[in-house]
Amino acid sequence: MKHCGLKDMSRKLDVEAFKKDLKMKAGLVNEYLKHYLPDEKTFPVSLHQAINYSVFNGGKRLRPILVLESANLAGLNQDLAAPFACALELIHTYSLIHDDLPAMDDDDLRRGRPTCHVVYGEALAILAGDALLTRAFQIMSMDNNMAGLNSREVLRIINEISLAAGSSGMVAGQALDLEAEGRLVDGEDLRTVHSLKTGCLFKAALRSGAILGGMPEEKLSSLNFYAENFGLAFQITDDILDVEGDLEELGKPLGSDVQNNKCTYVTLWGLPQAREIAEACVDKCLASLQDFGAEADFLRNLALYLPLRSS
Repeated sequence: MKHCGLKDMSRKLDVEAFKKDLKMKAGLVNEYLKHYLPDEKTFPVSLHQAINYSVFNGGKRLRPILVLESANLAGLNQDLAAPFACALELIHTYSLIHDDLPAMDDDDLRRGRPTCHVVYGEALAILAGDALLTRAFQIMSMDNNMAGLNSREVLRIINEISLAAGSSGMVAGQALDLEAEGRLVDGEDLRTVHSLKTGCLFKAALRSGAILGGMPEEKLSSLNFYAENFGLAFQITDDILDVEGDLEELGKPLGSDVQNNKCTYVTLWGLPQAREIAEACVDKCLASLQDFGAEADFLRNLALYLPLRSS
């Protein structure tokens, strides 16, 4: 498949059709989540109310969708990948609950609604995050979720997700992000923060479905490259939205990065160059999929859609 540049490919993206497709896939993930998550009436009720409030508080469900899409690319029934898709969303949600706490980003809004600690208090918010992280690994390791799967591959995925979410991945990125508040960092340091804080889970998501489906290493490497550039483009787009987006898209007041004294691609490079860097990442995403056919069109369209969120 011949790789086209971003400007050529962007003309082929039907934005409204893609947004409808994205919403449909998110709806499917929500159904899976309802199956794997205790409902809000489960004892203790206050804890499970906080958990369900946070999980079902909107969100595009990109990480679980990427698990399901990579499973499809590998020829695996997505129902078999659903527990791992849900686990990644629970890990992502726990990280958002903790990121919003006063000790970290101190955000009062998430996805346009009051954050978990605002509604349920800081202590219960911390416990809700703890419970979601634990539940994620419970889901992935349940015997009845392994039927039809290679147990060695399941163990491999659990290990990779652990690394992506822990002190060498997402948590490391958050720690570095906090350390960088109030000081100017260079481009390489900023990229490292974003790669760890945001990119690691995207990579784990794409790898999980592909590994479960037995994808060859060569194609798996291509998905790695896609995930690395997608994660960076995603974060840069969020940086741009924080400056010139709107509450509906961002889900929190504009300027929170500036308020928290955070160095971003916009503060470091300016809006025009931040856009250029994001678009270059999208081009790399498209190039990484050149060995895939039409079955990867959703991933192509997802990458093309990113810069349009902030335009």
